[in-house]
Amino acid sequence: MDEAPASRDIARGQAPTRGHVIGEGLAWAARWSLRFLLVAGGLTLFGLLVIWLWAIVFPVFLGLVIATVLEPPVTWLRAHRWPGALATAVVLLLALALFGGIIALIAPAVAGQFPQIIQGAVGGIQQIQTWLQGPPFNLGASQIGQYVQAATDRLQQSAGQIAGGVVTGLTAVANGVVNAVLALVLAFLFVKDGPKFLPWLRRMAGPTSGGHLAEVGGRAWLRLGGFIRSQALIGFVDAVFIGIGLVIFGVPLALPLAVLTFFGAFIPIVGALVAGALAVLIALVVQGFATALGVLILILVVQQVEGNLLQPLVQGRGLGLNAAVVILAVTAGSSLAGIAGAFLAVPVAAVLAEILRYLGERIDAQTGEGGDPEEAPGEPEATDAVAGAATVPAGGRPADATDGYTDGGTEDPAEADADGGTDGPTDAGSGASSRAGDGDGAVPTARTPGIEDRSVGGG
Repeated sequence: MDEAPASRDIARGQAPTRGHVIGEGLAWAARWSLRFLLVAGGLTLFGLLVIWLWAIVFPVFLGLVIATVLEPPVTWLRAHRWPGALATAVVLLLALALFGGIIALIAPAVAGQFPQIIQGAVGGIQQIQTWLQGPPFNLGASQIGQYVQAATDRLQQSAGQIAGGVVTGLTAVANGVVNAVLALVLAFLFVKDGPKFLPWLRRMAGPTSGGHLAEVGGRAWLRLGGFIRSQALIGFVDAVFIGIGLVIFGVPLALPLAVLTFFGAFIPIVGALVAGALAVLIALVVQGFATALGVLILILVVQQVEGNLLQPLVQGRGLGLNAAVVILAVTAGSSLAGIAGAFLAVPVAAVLAEILRYLGERIDAQTGEGGDPEEAPGEPEATDAVAGAATVPAGGRPADATDGYTDGGTEDPAEADADGGTDGPTDAGSGASSRAGDGDGAVPTARTPGIEDRSVGGG
């Protein structure tokens, strides 16, 4: 590739012309715009592929989330010399028994208190009718009856659509059951065979790429597992205190609402808001305005204690995501895949953020902007097989001492100074290509990753 005009002017000891500088800047912007469009196109195709294969992707994601819950006890049992398959099966069966016990405990409470809620709703409707008949509306009973009759006629006309919605809902429930069973099977396999995954990945991808993939996979797994376990603890504390408060206020369905609060904790911000609003609504319908106000104050106090005290203690740095990112992720997930998408949106966003952090650390290590590369987080160690690939010539500098990968086109800063390099944007691919090992493209150098095998499933 020909040398840029501005760089050529500087090499000749001449000041670059204004046209050369502007042209070089526009060329730099054009190259990066093309790269950005290609990356955006690739991400778009990947997103379309995920949507097209959602019936497969969703059980896999859900299985990974369940596996993060099952992995710690399975690891403990393996440490006590239990076989992997037996330990995973026992923990999975105990988890299913616990979940079934919770459902069995909630069902009688819902069935027993549902008539009370219906009676309270009828009383609330009568209060609203009395309120509408008084000032400032002054609606007569006949006018209210006309509005009620109009609403009834509208419901009768929409009977076909309502029936279709019921069928669609039943189909969604059936699909949910199938996905849940498939996710449980995948979670069992993930936990049982987890220790074999990263070593297999390193063998398949090679010592260099496999090392990076293993490191990213290990970090993503730790981030996902930490999120699920911390949210479970936070949700449990919220459910206990809110449940006790609802019992004190005499609100019906206190236990089901407490359980809903627990599961709502896995959808940060939005889940707590929905569960709290439902508790206040039931209190308003059954007990009246004063009790609803007390329940609202209770929920706000618990949420403030959670956000300012419990979350910093339990999560530490937490997800490392801004609240706006969490809300946007939940909104996007719910719009694409409903409740399941809202549940999985934040863990997926956290994993993607962890991948971006690793890429940033690798860039800092190679550019020297992140401090000492030897102390950079996640820094792969050199493997013995390729440690001698970088030879030290007479000048005392290794022939290829770059960190991680060689890019086949990055010019050494000393060479750039000798050639009179420019201060403006230049083409990254215009550097010298005479490095050792550049003949076949990107190859591992003396800093080839030698990342320790980390067990995805524990053990």
